[in-house]
Amino acid sequence: MTPSSSLSAQLPDFSYSVAPNPVYDDKGMLYVLFAGESQTLPEHKIGPKIYDYFLLHIVEEGRGTFVHDGQPYQLEAGDAFLIRPGRLVSYISDPRRPWRYRWISFAGKLAEDTVRTAGLTPQHPVFRPAPESDIPRLLLHTLESFRSRRAGAHLASLGYLHLILSAAEDVVRGDSALPAADTAGSLAVKQMIRYMTDQYAHPVSIEDMCQSLGYNRAYLSRLFKKETGAAPVTYLLRLRIDKARGLLRERPDLSIQQIASSVGLTDPLYFSRQFQRLHGKSPTAYRESVLNRT
Repeated sequence: MTPSSSLSAQLPDFSYSVAPNPVYDDKGMLYVLFAGESQTLPEHKIGPKIYDYFLLHIVEEGRGTFVHDGQPYQLEAGDAFLIRPGRLVSYISDPRRPWRYRWISFAGKLAEDTVRTAGLTPQHPVFRPAPESDIPRLLLHTLESFRSRRAGAHLASLGYLHLILSAAEDVVRGDSALPAADTAGSLAVKQMIRYMTDQYAHPVSIEDMCQSLGYNRAYLSRLFKKETGAAPVTYLLRLRIDKARGLLRERPDLSIQQIASSVGLTDPLYFSRQFQRLHGKSPTAYRESVLNRT
């Protein structure tokens, strides 16, 4: 057997499979178009060409060259590359170890902002996921979901896409995504305010919030009061009472107990006392004064 025939015997067979999103949506803010996988032949080349959508590949086996706006990148198993709309690209598999890769294609008005948020810029179209990354599995799930043509495949594909880009951001940004020491406090306070704004309708406590955010309560309380001038428990109470004022004005069909429960205060007597303490009148009197004015 000659060296060339021996090499040919070792090369994998060509395969190619692609599955489109069963729900066509070219007007959504972000949507997946299709997913696929291929085992290429030696020196299999695509391009130079441009696409009108995003196309994210991950190399599973072999190696090859990706050329983005004239810049070549030598890639191998484990590497990933992103093709952007309107960019001149080409990619060619290695003559001895042709690559096998999977891909996902997506588009939409939010696509550019989404990939930039993940740290994938035109200047950095290539990244290497961590060895334990779920990206290959997520790409396979997307492909299988489209093949099944089940009703929820389009929503599942969006979930997979966000998880893929999240894994990319973890690698691309790394520690650079962490806040500097002088802004970490402000970030923690913003997280607290967002948590309370989202969860005020539930009977959550400051202890619940601190545990959920992963901070010590005493530390967070000092930090919060320094930034806002109010203790977290006071801020949360004022937020709930303010939401209750809106319901008292806008929903005369709701009872005081129902309103108290709607803002996360399950004891209507406690709610009434705190409302009067902050606004000088009971919830009932406040509602009557508002209705009389209107």
